[in-house]
Amino acid sequence: MNFLCVNDALRYLISKTEEKYVIDSSENKEFLRKMRNELFSFGRNFASPGGSSYYLGTDGTPMKDKNRETWITSRMAHVYSIGALLGHEGSESLADAALEGLKEELYDQANGGWYAGFSADGGIIPTKQCYAHAFVILAATSGILANRPGAGELLKEALEVYDRYFWDEKDGLARDTWDTEFKNLSDYRGLNANMHSVEAFLAVADVTGNEMYRERAGRIIRHVIGWAKSNEWRIPEHFDSNWNMDLECNKDTPDDQFKPYGATPGHGIEWARLITQWACSTYESEKDRYEYVESAERLFQRAIADAWNVDGAPGICYTTDWDGRPVVHDRMHWTLAEAINTSAVLYHLTGKAYYATKYYDFMKYLDEKVLDHENKSWFHQLDRKNQVLDTVWPGKPDIYHALQATLIPYSAIDTSVAAAVH
Repeated sequence: MNFLCVNDALRYLISKTEEKYVIDSSENKEFLRKMRNELFSFGRNFASPGGSSYYLGTDGTPMKDKNRETWITSRMAHVYSIGALLGHEGSESLADAALEGLKEELYDQANGGWYAGFSADGGIIPTKQCYAHAFVILAATSGILANRPGAGELLKEALEVYDRYFWDEKDGLARDTWDTEFKNLSDYRGLNANMHSVEAFLAVADVTGNEMYRERAGRIIRHVIGWAKSNEWRIPEHFDSNWNMDLECNKDTPDDQFKPYGATPGHGIEWARLITQWACSTYESEKDRYEYVESAERLFQRAIADAWNVDGAPGICYTTDWDGRPVVHDRMHWTLAEAINTSAVLYHLTGKAYYATKYYDFMKYLDEKVLDHENKSWFHQLDRKNQVLDTVWPGKPDIYHALQATLIPYSAIDTSVAAAVH
């Protein structure tokens, strides 16, 4: 069934107000455009005097009792660089503020690289994180596209630091965490940092033309596909220094903010999109990219089967065990954002009605449960009954995932998001 048929069938079954959930409809494009502008407005108060990003509260008010972290500051630099590219009023100065925070306040002049962030009282948060450094790279590439001052120098420094401390050429994977002085490397290895490294590498290749970074992304992706394939398409997240899987990691703290126990369906969904982007940007022929697209589809379908609407209420569970049973039932907004993105990407690439139907379902759920219609943003965490919760994500720290979900569904599949806007 092609989507024209799906579109016609859906229009017989839905009300006029629900046409905004249908992929490729003018109503859906307008729904996303309006939401995007509201998100830009919601996030405008993120910047501290030094440029590092405050967590945002439910109504967008800065939460000054929370840490000001490099990864959030980088995300805000990225999204407001996109805002500048789109001509959204005020975005240029907001992008510049966040980039200034990365160039000055958050940069470690003594040891190089970027602090994890600052506590509310101004203390340095210890360690140097691959996760945060990957986002610095992403922010710099987007800043370059938006012609923001100093973005080119920021990217040069970020790549030098990353290549020196985080990239492991022998393994073809990224190391995770150093101490603040870059003297001691943690034994932990993780795929979250590698996932966002892939995102950053693809952006670097798109912006600079340096294909070495796209090749690196492919090396990481091949590892991930191999691990997922051997694990019934549930991606192991945690490893030791020799890249041995640690499937019991954090079993006693299963809802950890960055290292939850078990499989994270949202990451399976996000990897599916990044694999598809990489494959389409690397291989011209459908034959050459077939195995990667097939792997992306398997990851997406496994995650949806395990976690979508499986516990008596709509939503995607945060984590499952290794048999696919939900462990943490909370619904995180970023998981839904990635589900929207990936269902759209896989529909536009394959034309399969399954993905168009899922996109509709996700859009409807967003509008009915996750979208904060009063404050014009997304709730970041809901419980299993879709009531607002703040145990993992208090407030609404940033707008990165939600904002990208208003763009990726209609962006070029083979191009990173800021480059596609550019």
